[in-house]
Formats: sequence, C-alpha cells, structure tokens
Amino acid sequence: MWQTEEDSEARRCRGARPRPGLVVVFSGSAPTLQAHALDGDGVVLGRELLERSHRELLGRRSPDDERGAREVQLTDDRISRQHARVRVAHGGFAVHDLGSRNGTYVAGKRIDGEAWVHAPAVIRTGRTIALLVDDVARFLGARVDERSEALGDTGTGTAVVGPTLAEAWRRVERAGRTGDNLLLTGESGTGKELAARAYHAATGAAGELVSVNCAAIPAGVAERLLFGTRRGAYSGADRDADGYLVSADRGTIFLDEIGELELAVQAKLLRVLETREVLPLGAARPRKIDLRVVAATLRDLRDEVAERRFREDLYHRVGRPEVHLMPLRERLEDVPRLIARAAASAVPGLALHPALVESCMLRRWPGNARELIGEIRCAALAARDAGAHELGVDDLDPMAGLVIERRTPPPSLGARATPASLPDRDTIVRSLLAEGGNVARTARQLGLHRNQLRRFLARHPDLALDSERGSPVGSRDASER
Repeated sequence: MWQTEEDSEARRCRGARPRPGLVVVFSGSAPTLQAHALDGDGVVLGRELLERSHRELLGRRSPDDERGAREVQLTDDRISRQHARVRVAHGGFAVHDLGSRNGTYVAGKRIDGEAWVHAPAVIRTGRTIALLVDDVARFLGARVDERSEALGDTGTGTAVVGPTLAEAWRRVERAGRTGDNLLLTGESGTGKELAARAYHAATGAAGELVSVNCAAIPAGVAERLLFGTRRGAYSGADRDADGYLVSADRGTIFLDEIGELELAVQAKLLRVLETREVLPLGAARPRKIDLRVVAATLRDLRDEVAERRFREDLYHRVGRPEVHLMPLRERLEDVPRLIARAAASAVPGLALHPALVESCMLRRWPGNARELIGEIRCAALAARDAGAHELGVDDLDPMAGLVIERRTPPPSLGARATPASLPDRDTIVRSLLAEGGNVARTARQLGLHRNQLRRFLARHPDLALDSERGSPVGSRDASER
C-alpha cells in the first residue's frame, strides 16, 4: 500500500516505546499536573531547584545532566530540600527516601530506605502527591480540563477531563460534529450523561438534549412515553401528548440503559431512526423529526444481540461509534481536582489535607466519580459542622470508595474457601507484614472492610505466625543496606 512520509512518521510515533514517568497531581493544598519522564537516574523531589534550561522543562535533558537526576520544584513547605529520589528499576520503580524529616509514603505506607513498586503507584512526600505511570507521554504538556461550565452544568455534576479521559471525549465531540449516532459504555458513575451533553454541544443543534433513563420506565409504558399519544388512543388518554422523541426534535436524545427497552419498542425505535418519522399511538399520520441519538449502557450490547435480547439491526444503527469511558481507578490524575471541586461546592474555602487525597486515590470507588463527589460533599459538611478549616481523611466515611460485598452466611466449621473479592493469600501476607500486623491499616490498604479481613484471618490462624517471621514489604534490614 502506498503511503506518504508523513504516514510513516505517524506510524513510528504510534509505535514508540513507553516512557515511564512521574506525575505530580497535588502539592501544598491544591491540585496540579506536572509530568516528568524518568530517564537516567530519575528525578529528585524536593524544594531545592537546580538551574534548568527550557529543554529540560519540556522533558529533554542536556548532556551535562546525564550523570545525575533532575530536580522537580514543588510549592510545598513540608517537603525537604532533597526529599526522595524516584527512578526506573527492576521492571518497575524504585522510591528512595533521602532522610527526609516528614517521610516518604508509598501506597499509604511510610517506607524505610528504598521501596520497589509497579505502576500505577501513589507516593506522598510532605504535602505533595505523585502518581507513577508506565507511560508518561500523554501527560507531558497536558492539563486537566474542567468542563461543567461549558456544558451548562447547574452544579449537579462535574466534568473533569484529564489526559487519560481526553481521547474519549475527543471522540465524543468528533461524533457530535459529524452527526453520527453514538454509543457510550462504561461503569455507573463514569459521566455518561456529561459526555452526552458534550456531544450535544458539539452538534451545534438548535434543539434540546432530552435525557431518558430507559431502566426507569415501567413495563408497557415505554412506547407511549417515547413516541407520544393522541387523544382517545387508550382509556384515560384525554389529550394529545408528545413523546420524548418529538421533544428532542432538532436536538439530541440520550437513551441511557438502552438495553432495557423491550424488543417491540426497539423495533419501533429502529423505524424512527430509518425514516425520521414518529407515529404516536392513536395517530393516523407520522410526524417528521430531525434528531441525533446518544445511547448508553452498562451491558455489552454485542452479547445482548447474541442472546437475542437486543435487535441486531438496531445495534448497527446506534452501536457505532462506541466510546468507552474509563472508570476512576484508571484515571487517578483526575481524583484531586474532583475532590477540590466537590469540597468547594459544599463548603467554599475549605482546605484539603494531602492524606485525604492520598486515601481517595487508593480506594477503588465502584461508583466512580459520582460516588466520590457525593462522599466528599458529605465529608465537607461534616468537617464544617465540626468547626474544622481543613478536610481530612478522618472526615471521610470509612466505607466510602470500598467495594460493596454481598452478605453471605458464615462458613461451616473447617471451611477454607476465600471470598472471590479477597486478594490471594500471598498478597494478604505481604500487606500484613508491611503494616506490622495491624488489621485495620491492612484492610484499608487492600480496599477491604476490616471485619472482612478479620473473618479471613479467623479461618487462617497460621497467618499470625507468618507475620511474625518477616520484615515489612518495601524495606530492607540494616545488614543488607
């Protein structure tokens, strides 16, 4: 196949090797985004600032710097002049505390000397929090974009779009500009309605965005709510009523959980998309409409088609392009700004403690941004009522951000089965060692409830012996240093 020199260059860029790096996401008392590639000897986090050229600020190193680590300037009065060194090592990262006064924390644990971790990893030095990533390319020169004002948001949601989520949002807006229908997939709370608003804004359409939660429509009512009715169409229909589709004329309709629609309704919806005509119940003639469709689902619609629960012809109408919105745990750089926005909306002027931000970045948040925002607002109000001027980790509900488990009967005598959501035995042992046998801290580090871990330990009494024999993970004995 013939290709230009530009095509070849673009292909080489796409195939570039990943560059491990460090991304500072919080420093002092505010979110930030500073990305640094970990080349050579890595970087030193601290308050001292070495002379750096413009090339270095762009992530390029001069030959004079090849012998040592670059320094990153941080606006943090709790960080030492040379606090910690971070470098690539052993297929992951080595984090070395340089004798700092306030210590260096990896995944919420203070390290003694040097620790080895794999990405993504959260480190805290003083009042500064950084994220270690396998490929820093998308973070270099990037920023976190706050989109709620541009979307006409009324304060009920926050569109925080960082470098990881940015490509998905670019595809959403591209679909809006080209007039294509769009399918949004992703877990609950990942911002599908906000993405639908971005799509609608990109269309430039004169009409409105009409949002419909298909899962909340009672059985047997979806047809008349979507397509409308005419007076006398059924018992009690004493007037004409436009449906959601007509309300979205010259605009966009957002069909959340489209997979919940009945097959008969799916067939009629397909007809509307093909003919651009709506036939209300009881009407003799259809009505012309012009609209775009954004559909969203938690399910895999291809699987639904295979199981005959979703029409294949409708899938081909609404299933492409498909844009997946990543869960919060895959875009941790957005967490500090989401926290800051949520706290400020509840209690303006409330400061953030870095330990709170660190704790939130270490939790899984199964409800994603929606859950995080709700919990931070509750915590902020609790801190205000207690007379605090800073939002700390103790203000956050201990269960916030943890996976919700199904309650099961207690195991029978002698049962050794481990719940599916628990990590493997070796992981639990390593965490217990790292936390000195402290169950509460170990559970928090693993994203579990302490009672769940206690039940596991009760079934495995030998682990108490194991925890007495080892040394903390991420540290070495004095004889080895």
